[in-house]
Amino acid sequence: MINFWKGLHQAVFLLAPMEDVTDTTFREVVLSLSEPDCLHVIFTEFTSTDGLCHEKGRPNVISRLKVNESERRLLKEKNVKLVAQIWGSKPENHYRSAKIISEMGFDGIDVNMGCPIKKIVKQGGCSALIGEPELAGEIIQASMEGSELPVSVKTRIGINKIITDEWVSHLLKFDLPALTVHGRTQKMQSDGLADWNEIEKAARLRDEMEKDTLIFGNGDVMSLEEGMEKIKRHQLDGVMIGRGIFRSPWFFSTQNNNPSIKERLDVLCKHARLFHKTWDKKKNFAIQKRFFKIYVNNFAGAAELRAKLMETSNLDEVEQVIMQYKRI
Repeated sequence: MINFWKGLHQAVFLLAPMEDVTDTTFREVVLSLSEPDCLHVIFTEFTSTDGLCHEKGRPNVISRLKVNESERRLLKEKNVKLVAQIWGSKPENHYRSAKIISEMGFDGIDVNMGCPIKKIVKQGGCSALIGEPELAGEIIQASMEGSELPVSVKTRIGINKIITDEWVSHLLKFDLPALTVHGRTQKMQSDGLADWNEIEKAARLRDEMEKDTLIFGNGDVMSLEEGMEKIKRHQLDGVMIGRGIFRSPWFFSTQNNNPSIKERLDVLCKHARLFHKTWDKKKNFAIQKRFFKIYVNNFAGAAELRAKLMETSNLDEVEQVIMQYKRI
């Protein structure tokens, strides 16, 4: 097994897996704007193992794992690793999914044990596994047995209450190459503040158990500087960036963290074109609208421009709105 995690140094930055966000088009945009050594690992949208193993449902589900060739070139150029994230509650389907993913050119597999969405939890997947440690262990082992790729885990610190000690200690028994800990319970969803002292506790448990697992923190990091501060203060190997990327797709850049309006609008159009080229008639263009606020904010006329963009329904209309704005 080629374990790329061992080749990573301190202060590792990861882009989190996010539903309808981290598809191949947005990942390519972020990669194109990132500087060397500012971003190290990115993740796909989380993908259902039941869907991957269902013959009729697979074509739709496997689209979450699509990687454009233009993205692959940037991954190689920027030396960034791409990890496929999966979720489910059946060890046998994790085994089969790991086999499928092994042939798709990914660098690793990550098992989602943290998503708190109710419809997912009701199916026994993601953060529901925090309450099923034996099943969680079987899923990790099945994923490892199904692939030669390194298998990592992303999780939370509990369901209704914090149980970092017992839960993280259990996960560390499986010699994971990497473990990302989101500093909230399932019950908290995205509310309140992430508890970074509990994330630090995970790193201490790793040291006490004498494991080689890399520990990454996740929750409320809004800048590279804040991420570095969290890494140093809590003695972590790195941080995973989630909602922070919505502040700016230039998140992983130290040279251009205050892009001009023209630069923002140019990248907005580039992103829309990529989305159209990749997903035309396969995905609803409305998905693209959630990104407009990333590019159009904090400048005179931003609210009005954003309102016009939200009324668009295709690439041509987006480009027309941007062209009209530039003429003003």
